[in-house]
Amino acid sequence: MSKEVVAKVRLQIVAGQASPAPPVGPSLAPHGVNLMDFVRQFNDRTKNMEEGTIVPVIVNVYKDRSFTFVLKTPPASFLLKKAAGIAKGSGAPNKEKVGRVTRKQIEDIARIKLPDLNTDDLQAAIRTIEGTAKNLGLEIVSE
Repeated sequence: MSKEVVAKVRLQIVAGQASPAPPVGPSLAPHGVNLMDFVRQFNDRTKNMEEGTIVPVIVNVYKDRSFTFVLKTPPASFLLKKAAGIAKGSGAPNKEKVGRVTRKQIEDIARIKLPDLNTDDLQAAIRTIEGTAKNLGLEIVSE
């Protein structure tokens, strides 16, 4: 018999740095989740990731206040900014370019993101990542 899910909470937390402070505490405490349990498990599962990596997580909270969570791949915008070596995207992406990424970097990011995208086709994933790059104000160059 499966447990009844009472809430699905989506969070973005820096790998290995979860704490009961916001955003974790205010999101999970109303559902009766043991915050220290979640923090300990999350930090254990993300301790080998690169420092500063943002990790989306989906927490399923059950009626008996137990929980399970699924780690997702980092956001495409985070990976693109890291590849381009920039801190933030452009305020006017159509007019002002803030960095460059190569087609090879976009393909690598698409391969990383493929499990979390709504496609199994690598070319469609590449087009999705290219769109995100353009929205960040990144110029796409051929090597």
